[in-house]
Amino acid sequence: MMVFLFSLSCSLVVFLLFYGFIAKNVRPQSQVHQRLLSIQNGNVTAERKKEKVKGHRKLGDIPFVERVVRPFLQYAEQGISSLAPKQLSKLIGDRINMAGKANQWSVNEFIAASLLGFISMSALMVVMMSNSSAYKFIQQVMFTLLFGVMGGLMPTLLLNIAIKKRQAVIQRQLPEVLDLLCVSVQAGLSFDASLRKIVDRMKGPFVDECRRMQEDIQMGMVRRTAMHNVAKRCQIQDVSLFMTSLIQAERLGTSMSKTLKNQADNIRERRRQYVKGEAMKAPVKIIFPLVIFIFPALFVIALIPSILSFMKNM
Repeated sequence: MMVFLFSLSCSLVVFLLFYGFIAKNVRPQSQVHQRLLSIQNGNVTAERKKEKVKGHRKLGDIPFVERVVRPFLQYAEQGISSLAPKQLSKLIGDRINMAGKANQWSVNEFIAASLLGFISMSALMVVMMSNSSAYKFIQQVMFTLLFGVMGGLMPTLLLNIAIKKRQAVIQRQLPEVLDLLCVSVQAGLSFDASLRKIVDRMKGPFVDECRRMQEDIQMGMVRRTAMHNVAKRCQIQDVSLFMTSLIQAERLGTSMSKTLKNQADNIRERRRQYVKGEAMKAPVKIIFPLVIFIFPALFVIALIPSILSFMKNM
């Protein structure tokens, strides 16, 4: 009997190993091979054609995430965003555009992430406080609300960091783009052709904004409105002044090359003054690292030998 059970278990193990090898290596290759043959020969069955026309799949072919989890999350996001005021949703949408994340984030996802952060941090603090009796009930409530608010503000903090990084990159890229625009217009190209050439050959957040402005104009938006939208999305003084000067030059009919040259000179001068101001702040900012990290090491190097010799002579 023992021999029979042992042989049965060994055969079962061998069968499972063999089946796992086939399922892992042979079966996917055969499926891929059949799929490639069907694509090459164009032998698409009538059932698949019918499913493509109808645009749906069988219930068993749809993964659990697409079937249950994703619709539930979308429904929850819509329900949460419907409770938020319209002004708050508009403000969040503007901030997402300023961060350049309009294609990656949505207002509903941002609000849902903030609420999820609030609930997660509050629940974590409730669990931590429940295991400790050193805090009173009022203190537990205050700590729970405090950490909940911190968790809810975490997406806002990340969004503000993304906005500041993007604005800094735009500030660095703007003088170069204006110089190229000025040179191209002075060489005989129109403003639109110069901007199109720069958009095709360069990359960066300000170039992306110029590309979006061109797309808006091609879709029928008034040029003045498209330029105002660029200034609104960037929220940078130099970009606002540049777009305002272009609008005035187009309205008054002044020379575009002179306008671009003046704006390029002014923005480069402001950039130079900004760099000088940041350089003047460097001595003040370096005081704290000197006091905390460098001076103690110098004191150790200078005083320890004297202290040791003094103690030895005593």
